[in-house]
Amino acid sequence: MNKEKELRAASPSLRHVQDLSSRVWILQNNILTAVPRKEQTVPVTITLLPCQYLDTLETNRGDPTYMGVQRPMSCLFCTKDGEQPVLQLGEGNIMEMYNKKEPVKASLFYHKKSGTTSTFESAAFPGWFIAVCSKGSCPLILTQELGEIFITDFEMIVVH
Repeated sequence: MNKEKELRAASPSLRHVQDLSSRVWILQNNILTAVPRKEQTVPVTITLLPCQYLDTLETNRGDPTYMGVQRPMSCLFCTKDGEQPVLQLGEGNIMEMYNKKEPVKASLFYHKKSGTTSTFESAAFPGWFIAVCSKGSCPLILTQELGEIFITDFEMIVVH
C-alpha cells in the first residue's frame, strides 16, 4: 500500500501484536498485558490508523499512527504520572482522532518498521517507547531503556 493511499485510510488496520518470544497482547481488567501465547489465549485486536496531518510532527521517526483496541473500543494514549510518562488505555475511537483537524499527540505513536518487527515511540514523549518486561506476563508500559530490561520490538499479525 503506498503512502498516499494509506493516508486516506477510511477504516483502521487490524492487528494482533506479539513480541519475539510469542507473548501476545491481551486485555486483562482493562489493562493491556503481554502474556505467553497458549492454545486458549485470545489476543486483543489492535486498531491502527495513520495521522493525516504530518506538518507539525517530527520526520524520520516512523509513521505517525493512532493505536486503539477494537473491543471494547478504546484508544492508547500517553500522559504523565508525576515526572514519569505512562501508557494508558481510555475510552474513545481512533476514528475521532483521525478526523480531527490537527494531530492528537498524546494518542500518536511513531510506528517504525525494521524487517518483521515494529517499534512504537510516543509522539508526546519522544524517546519513550511502548514496551513489555522481558519475561513472564506484564502490563504494557513506556520506557527509554531500549533492549535492556524491556522489549520494545513487536511483530504485527494481520487480522482478517
